[in-house]
Amino acid sequence: MRLLVVAGLLLATTMLPLQALAGYAGDRIELAVTATRPGQHVFYVTEKIPVTPGPLALYYPKWIPGEHGPDGPIGNVAGLAFEANGRKLAWHRDPVDMFTFHVDVPQGVSALTARFDLLPSRGSISLTPQMAVLEWNQVALYPAGLPTAKIEIQPRITLPADWRYATALDTASRSGDTYTFAPVSFNNLVDSPLMAGEYFREIDLSPGNPVHHYLDMVADAPGDLAITPDELQGMRDLIVQANRLFDSHHYHGYRFLLSLSDHLPGHGGGLEHHQSSDNGLFADLLVNRQVFLGEASLMPHEYVHSWNGKFRRPAKLWQPDFQTPEQTRLLWVYEGLTNYWGNVLAARSGLFTPEQFRAMLAFTAAGQDHRPGREWRPLIDTTVGEPMGGGPEYGNWRRGSDYYDEGVLIWLGVDAKIRELTHDRRSLDDFARRFYGMDNGSYVTKTYTFDDVVAALNSIAAYDWAGYLHQLLDNTAEHAPLGGLARSGWKLVYSSTPNPYEEARGAIHHFTRTLFSVGFTTNDEGVIGDVLWNSPAFKAGLAPGMKLVSVNGSTFSPQVFLRGIAGTSKPGHGKLVFVASGSGVTGTYTLDYSGGLRYAHLERTGNTPDYLKQIIAPVKD
Repeated sequence: MRLLVVAGLLLATTMLPLQALAGYAGDRIELAVTATRPGQHVFYVTEKIPVTPGPLALYYPKWIPGEHGPDGPIGNVAGLAFEANGRKLAWHRDPVDMFTFHVDVPQGVSALTARFDLLPSRGSISLTPQMAVLEWNQVALYPAGLPTAKIEIQPRITLPADWRYATALDTASRSGDTYTFAPVSFNNLVDSPLMAGEYFREIDLSPGNPVHHYLDMVADAPGDLAITPDELQGMRDLIVQANRLFDSHHYHGYRFLLSLSDHLPGHGGGLEHHQSSDNGLFADLLVNRQVFLGEASLMPHEYVHSWNGKFRRPAKLWQPDFQTPEQTRLLWVYEGLTNYWGNVLAARSGLFTPEQFRAMLAFTAAGQDHRPGREWRPLIDTTVGEPMGGGPEYGNWRRGSDYYDEGVLIWLGVDAKIRELTHDRRSLDDFARRFYGMDNGSYVTKTYTFDDVVAALNSIAAYDWAGYLHQLLDNTAEHAPLGGLARSGWKLVYSSTPNPYEEARGAIHHFTRTLFSVGFTTNDEGVIGDVLWNSPAFKAGLAPGMKLVSVNGSTFSPQVFLRGIAGTSKPGHGKLVFVASGSGVTGTYTLDYSGGLRYAHLERTGNTPDYLKQIIAPVKD
């Protein structure tokens, strides 16, 4: 091992073979990306790397901060070629690591030019005729053997005429439609995505504040950029409430990059960065109140990551480059706590009403309580197993990234417990100020361990926090951790009244809200999504991917399906008969069920304090 001092931090990294550095001169790398034919969805990349003669190893970024797995899109790289002094050079891919390329640099060569094309693939198109969303890690190679904080790179991009763009990078110059940015470390480049488009709008969210905050939007059509006054005020209040919560900020300025499109995949998704966030949502987000409700907490979530995940990061999720594997065991803090505060801040800023916040929390709690996989797989294993991936089929049994939503329940429990222990004198807000309210304005990452989290909690309210957390993280259980709801004065109940947040999510993603009743969901065409493990639907033989043909003798439609389930609550109607097709076979499946439609809600309990009301109350100056 050797120690490296990077941006004021003392870090340890494995010593790489000296030959890994032999071909790199250590000077500034020039990176040029061309996106002038957006209808073909291809980025064209040219990279000029200063070199010295000898063997050179180049990496394509594998482990991307915030993605928690080795999922750099190496399969989208095509046309790779290296040349120097006017001639092509031979290269080969490493036989063990497909993300590593080897080139022998000849004598007399001081600069190597790499060229490749970044192609689209299903689920990863980031360039359309109207817009581009560029994560720089996808369009760059970097030399092995140095921490990425020590590699300087100067990026530029050529865009279609009349497109506008936004990024946390500083623009150095413009020549026609080519924009050159100030040199940055490779770390900061990867941390600074660029968004551009034909239909672009920028809004200053904190006018008069010396620390600038912008909402930058691109859309499929100009009408999709029409943010309402309430939505805009909610975003402005989000900045105020976040800075009051953490008593600090850790950026020079912040940009919410929001792409509104029905043609970019990954809707409902975001990726955090230190001074910006990449948020991809549906085209009608700002003009459809139901869509906005279903996605109201995404931008707050990604914004919280500037403090929790970027400024403060689990020690083993910080690595000196993008090849060293991350250790993801603390994702229940990195993502779970962020998910909790993202939802709370959405309520404090008015992006959620109190009723909508409770509807979201009820849906989250019910979803985690309908995860039979918790009987064999403890939550901590979902963090360690994050890189495994896995599809949605039987997702309730396999468990996926449950540390997001179960993290909400865990941290609600911590918040309520602190309030209980201190007789309402302290809360998780005090933990936030202690853990993140330091080095104001700095974005030098500070790492932490499980013991650091426990120590900070104990400084707020003395308790066996280590035992409390290990009990929730390391053990299997039949039910979700609903103790935080109980301590907050609420309980999870079900009724036939629809949950508005669940309705919004169902409308956005086109699924019926029936998992809590018959134990499976379908899309609008009757294709079954998930089937609850060991539920009546499972025992009757229904499976993900089957398509419902009829319900109780009537041709399937979402309305027919819901009416059929609702009818089971009547005496003598406790049976559902489905005709479904799948894998080339059509069959009849009968469910014994008499519960009617069941939607999750929260209900006040007894005379206990209403901590939820306190938690989501806006913080006064």
